[in-house]
Amino acid sequence: MTLTVPIANHAQSPQMQGGHFTNVAPKPKETVTGTLKLLWEFLFDRPAGTTPPQAPPVRAVSAAELASAPDHSLYRLGHSTLLVKLRGGWWLTDPVFSKRASPVQWMGPKRFHAPPIALHDLPPIRGVLLSHDHYDHLDRATIKYLASRADVFLTPLGVGDRLIAWGVPRERVRQLDWWQETEMDGVRFAATPAQHFSGRGLRDRDRTLWASWVILDDGLRLFFSGDTGYFDGFRQIGERYGPFDVTFIETGAYDAKWPFVHMQPEQTVQAHQDLRGRWLVPIHNGTFDLALHRWDEPFERVSALATQRAIALATPGMGERLDLDAPQPGSPWWRKVKAAQDARRITPVGSAM
Repeated sequence: MTLTVPIANHAQSPQMQGGHFTNVAPKPKETVTGTLKLLWEFLFDRPAGTTPPQAPPVRAVSAAELASAPDHSLYRLGHSTLLVKLRGGWWLTDPVFSKRASPVQWMGPKRFHAPPIALHDLPPIRGVLLSHDHYDHLDRATIKYLASRADVFLTPLGVGDRLIAWGVPRERVRQLDWWQETEMDGVRFAATPAQHFSGRGLRDRDRTLWASWVILDDGLRLFFSGDTGYFDGFRQIGERYGPFDVTFIETGAYDAKWPFVHMQPEQTVQAHQDLRGRWLVPIHNGTFDLALHRWDEPFERVSALATQRAIALATPGMGERLDLDAPQPGSPWWRKVKAAQDARRITPVGSAM
């Protein structure tokens, strides 16, 4: 199986140095010993609780519901996949519908839950917004299905080259560098900086760019983080495009061993404040086992921090509609999984249910 595809020369980008994209701040060097130790932990020394004891609750979303949904409706479909309606058209962020976030479907991180709506039941897709090319954000099977069904694919530099190699018509792909903008149906999309890395194989590290995204629909201002460590770019984005009505910021798959590329919940909250956000929606959690923390820890930590700092937090369950014009807090749905597990433990054997 070929893991790499031809990537165009994007040497004109200020982010490109020596044939590879770079962050504003240099990434700390990785040691072979540290990498091998981390790999050992992932494969053979994982703590308990990184996966839920049962599938998290999922609210099924029907095609009929979506057909009647008003503008500025948003549905969380899992991990960093969001379905949002803007100017009558549906947009998908980092769509992953496969069972595993992996180059193969017989091994690798497996979904905790099924998507709230099947890929073939999606409404016509006006556009797809991609943050970078890692497997939990760029799913080849999903992209190939959408290749002739989505009107446009907005990507950071290089990611679009992958899509074209997979069969997406070239005229449907728009590749942007940091701070570049494009417009669709009167909605402005700006690719903004992030602090991360890229690659899908052993020989393509940082050949494609990573980005966060700003979405501007008249008075509605949204921010989508993609994957990123905490950096000063949040403040710059907030100064240029904020304040934001809703920020969708990664809160999951973090660890003290890789602070440069993923944020701790404290940093998620700080990033939201740097962006001058009003409502915070934590994403990049609840679907895949990609770290060494308990699967529900991100929700608990960010909820506690939001309460401490008086931040409006929305935690829509998978498949639950979020009104972007008037967000609702939602319920701590992740606790239902633990409650169901506890109920099974205390139910006597043979008792009626």
